[in-house]
Amino acid sequence: MFSEVVVVGQIARDLVVEAPDAPAGRGRELLGGKGANQALALSQLGVAVSLVGVVGQDAAGDALRARARADRIGTSHVVRRPGTETALVGHVPDATLVTETDVLAAAGPISAAGSVIVQLQQPAPAALLAARLARTAGTRVVLDGASEDAEFAAELLALADVVHVDDREAELLTREPVTDVADAARAAADLRRRGPSLVVLEVAGQGTLFAGPAESWFVPAVETEVVDPAGAGDALVATLTAALTRRRPLETAACLAVAAAAATTEHAGARPRLSGAVLDRLRPRRLETVHA
Repeated sequence: MFSEVVVVGQIARDLVVEAPDAPAGRGRELLGGKGANQALALSQLGVAVSLVGVVGQDAAGDALRARARADRIGTSHVVRRPGTETALVGHVPDATLVTETDVLAAAGPISAAGSVIVQLQQPAPAALLAARLARTAGTRVVLDGASEDAEFAAELLALADVVHVDDREAELLTREPVTDVADAARAAADLRRRGPSLVVLEVAGQGTLFAGPAESWFVPAVETEVVDPAGAGDALVATLTAALTRRRPLETAACLAVAAAAATTEHAGARPRLSGAVLDRLRPRRLETVHA
């Protein structure tokens, strides 16, 4: 199956515990992990998506693979790793991390896709191989996060088309604090000089900077009733990637991405619930042009 987007990242069981006074008053175990959350968001937006990740060779792993298929996510390159338990959000055994061998096995889909999202919570060698394969094939490389290894970070940035970081990760990469929009603009300019044409930088409590090759915009955070912030960043990255893969203008992509992040905070758990109607309801009404 051809995939417009391939996601290389974590798959895990996500336990959502409802409030004691909720009608059901119970916990639910869902398909989760950053990779699965992003893949699901892409699927909900109508994008053909495949997931490269690892589960244990156990009943939980089988259940997560089945749930992903039901959510229209390609699972041909979801590895069942013998001798390990499937990860739980907050408890990720090393054996459930993606290896270079896992990535190499998915070289075909990565090379054929329009975009690949590479999560840098995965081991740096595997992330770097995925980025190299994509770059060689002309596939858009979207990096999510920052590598703490300076050598890997430099090469990953050089291979990237898009980088998404929060203010803490931007400080890790630039060695400069990011506390406001001016700091974010300077950090994004620094990162863009190292390779990516688009830097997406979230400033906690304020909004998100989209620093592109021609223009940069700061999109203030959407005011909404926040129930659970988990998964907002995953929804943002997935929606941005979907819009760029479908060749939407950057200004439009930025507004849709911020709306998706806001929508995902409106319910418990990180599992997205995206649709065109949701994104239109929460789409930001103003953008601020920013100069570094």
